[in-house]
Amino acid sequence: MSKNNQYFFFIMILALLFALPFAAHASVESSLMGLKTVLLGSILPICAVLGLGFAAFSFFTGNPMAKQHLIYAVIGSVILFGAQSIVDLIQRTVR
Repeated sequence: MSKNNQYFFFIMILALLFALPFAAHASVESSLMGLKTVLLGSILPICAVLGLGFAAFSFFTGNPMAKQHLIYAVIGSVILFGAQSIVDLIQRTVR
């Protein structure tokens, strides 16, 4: 695939993604709210649990970087599990 074809394909995908809410007679705001619900409700907590699981596995296998993995996993989990609160805080601040 040439560079021009890749660029055209990328632009077409972006145009399709922006047109989907209009084609479904939905507003962009409701589409973003749905995306927020899916991300905060299922995907981000699963990523946090997987990160903690990886850090625990690293710790139990004696990896020399296990302490750093564990610290990053805990910080990431706090951010991911607190994402709903962070989003609500930003929404209240903006209004």
